[in-house]
Amino acid sequence: MSTTTASAAQVKDGGQSSAAAAAKRAVRRRVASVWAGRVGLAVIIIGGWQAFTTWGIVDKFFFGQPSGIWKRLIELFQNGTETGSFYSNIWTTIQEALVGFAIGTVAGVVLGVALGQSRFLSDVLGPYIKIVNAIPRIVLGSIFIVAFGIGLTPKILLAAVLVFFIVFFNAFQGVREVDRNVLANAKVLGASRLQITQHVIVPSALTWIIASLHSAFGFAIVGALVGEVLGAQKGLGLVIKTAQDQFDPNGVFATMLVIAVIVLGAEWLISKLEHRLLSWRPPTPSEANSL
Repeated sequence: MSTTTASAAQVKDGGQSSAAAAAKRAVRRRVASVWAGRVGLAVIIIGGWQAFTTWGIVDKFFFGQPSGIWKRLIELFQNGTETGSFYSNIWTTIQEALVGFAIGTVAGVVLGVALGQSRFLSDVLGPYIKIVNAIPRIVLGSIFIVAFGIGLTPKILLAAVLVFFIVFFNAFQGVREVDRNVLANAKVLGASRLQITQHVIVPSALTWIIASLHSAFGFAIVGALVGEVLGAQKGLGLVIKTAQDQFDPNGVFATMLVIAVIVLGAEWLISKLEHRLLSWRPPTPSEANSL
């Protein structure tokens, strides 16, 4: 009897090991196919772009050329720009975006959680928030430049405004979506308002807040760039504007490539933060299917 039981256990363990190995192979095949698709699409786009501009089907004077963009990018890093080294322009934009991102995120979370819990505050401040949100961002950028000059401050403020509304509305909705039964149970157990906010409301709304950060940093970059185009002494927005004024599409696309790398790097870091902060959360169906 014991020998039979041991054999059955060995067979079961062997089956589980085989299933785990098959699952790992399936994951590796899927990852390989995804990267093959990504690389193939990039080759088609870049290769077609290069071919069409070489054959004269597309005018490279207006749309640039991948080989020219790469050459221009190297020149920017080696020789700099009219406003200084390319590195200093990159750092200026990153600095504006990071500070604006931080300010907008903190303000959005605090006000979103506060107004989400208080119907009185949301009724009082709601119309004013909607009015400010309706103002075109380029108008706000012009106002900030008139008020604070062409330094870092107006770009930071514009980036913060763009980030604020994305984070605020997600935090506000996340608080409104908290399970009322959980709130009632916490009150019955004697939890204070601060404890409920800290241990129930914020963790429940964290999924909404983190989700908003993925697009919020992109908007922080947009805010910094728009402010730099309106008026600046340094920054990637100024580099793009200068290249535009000089009819240099390769310079525009080269700078856009750098911006894309910055945003993708920030997206990767935010994804790591999300996995760390939400490690307690069971995977959603879409996340489970991707494994």
